[in-house]
Amino acid sequence: MTNQQGQQLEANFSTLILSIGSSAAMALGQTPNPTTGKTEVDLGMARFNIDLLKVLEQKTEGHLDEQEQQFLTALISDLQLMYVNSKK
Repeated sequence: MTNQQGQQLEANFSTLILSIGSSAAMALGQTPNPTTGKTEVDLGMARFNIDLLKVLEQKTEGHLDEQEQQFLTALISDLQLMYVNSKK
């Protein structure tokens, strides 16, 4: 599969969590919806995507390399902080 810039995308764990994380960030209004071009906030969808990442973190515990684990942990923390700030 290729992205919009024509670059080949690699299907791996980091791409999976980045995809889910991007969906969460979009639901938090951090990036515009690529379909509408508008920034939208959907806290329910954001929470769902953050929860998906937490499930992946739990289910893969002890099976990720250090870089993957750090990336997943940091992504979840960043998204949770954005979520809390969005609720203010």
